[in-house]
Amino acid sequence: MNRRVIYGLVITIFFGLAIFAAFMPPGFDGLVGDMIRIEYPKPNDVIKSPLTVRGEARGGWYFEASFPLTLTDWDGRIIAQSYAQAQGEWMTPEFVPFKGKIEFENPSSGEDFTKRGYLIFHKDNPSGLPEHDAAVEIPIRFE
Repeated sequence: MNRRVIYGLVITIFFGLAIFAAFMPPGFDGLVGDMIRIEYPKPNDVIKSPLTVRGEARGGWYFEASFPLTLTDWDGRIIAQSYAQAQGEWMTPEFVPFKGKIEFENPSSGEDFTKRGYLIFHKDNPSGLPEHDAAVEIPIRFE
């Protein structure tokens, strides 16, 4: 490649990033992990029913003081759904503690691969607009 092409690519990338930064929503830092902190369960923890989840999420993660939880098996099939509930004033940009309970039947057949699954913490999105969707998925292991 000649220098003009390389310089052109560098300038195009630079201006593209500058335009992207100019149109980012206020407060967006690019990390969903900055929106929710999960105290329990931790990734790869062994869980059993009923599972009580704990942590804290920024107020924007909730709608009407709750957000959805989904538990899937190793193959991605939904085995249970529930909600986490704010444990304080949720209409704030700050972190608010949450607690949730999810009951399920253990999908494990005894084979090691069937003992795996995922717990998904969904940002509540009453608008249904995809630009407002967010989720944190952690791997878990069934007892």
